Order: sequence, then C-alpha cells, then structure tokens
Amino acid sequence: MATPADGTTRLSPDEPAHRLRAEIERLRDEARRQRTLAHRRAEFWTKTDIALGFPAALLAGTAGAAGLASADVRIPTALAALASAGLAAGAGFLRSDTRRRANKRARYAWATVEARATVALTHEHMTHADLGDLLECRQAALAAYDGEEPRPGAS
Repeated sequence: MATPADGTTRLSPDEPAHRLRAEIERLRDEARRQRTLAHRRAEFWTKTDIALGFPAALLAGTAGAAGLASADVRIPTALAALASAGLAAGAGFLRSDTRRRANKRARYAWATVEARATVALTHEHMTHADLGDLLECRQAALAAYDGEEPRPGAS
C-alpha cells in the first residue's frame, strides 16, 4: 500500500492479488485443521459406538441364555438385562453412529476444500471466482455436520 502526502491510501497493483492469495491460503489452512479435527471426532464416535454397542449386545445375549437355562439365576439375569438396556439406551441417546457418519462426511468435505485451495494456489493468476468457489465448498463442509448423506444420483 502506498500513502501519498495527502494521507490517502492507495493499493499497489499487486496488493489485491496478494490479499486474494493470503485468503486462499487461510482457507486451505482452516480446511486442513478442520479435516484433522473431523477425522479425530469420527474415530472417537466409532470407538464410543463400539464401546456401548458391543457390551450391550453381549449382555443381552448372556442374559437371554442364562434366563432360559435356569430359574436359579433370575436375579443375575435381570441385572445383566438392565445393564444391557442401559448401554443400549446410552448408545441411542448419544447417537454415536450418526455422529460418526456426520464427521466422516465433514472430513471428506474439508478435504475437498483443502484440495481445491491447493490447486487454486498453483495458478499464477487467481480470480475472485476461485475464492467464491472455495467459500461455497466451505459452506458445504460446514453443512456436512448437520446434513444427511446424499442420495444416489443426486448432485
């Protein structure tokens, strides 16, 4: 930027290009951080889903088999069934499988933003249209957390 004697600020001829490049670099870096974060969240919710679902299924099966095997184990069977129901209710309440899928969708969407920004940065001359496309991809990545999986054939 140049500041003449009258105090007005003028942009140098290269200033808009530098600011455009800096904004695209900022979007690429944000996409990289968000992709990594979405990946870690997807892993966490996968582990949570397994940690709640597997014991619930195991306890339910054990309680059913023990209840059918003998009437003498009625109280331990009831406790195992209650524990299984509690784990299943916790899994349903947390919606860990839904959260895992949402974070996987977000991870792929952020990877798309990162890749497009990287490609845009390889061009010698960037345009405002490049930035506009990246901002649309960013909006799609943000919406991926709440959205549903796309239907086959839908674009």
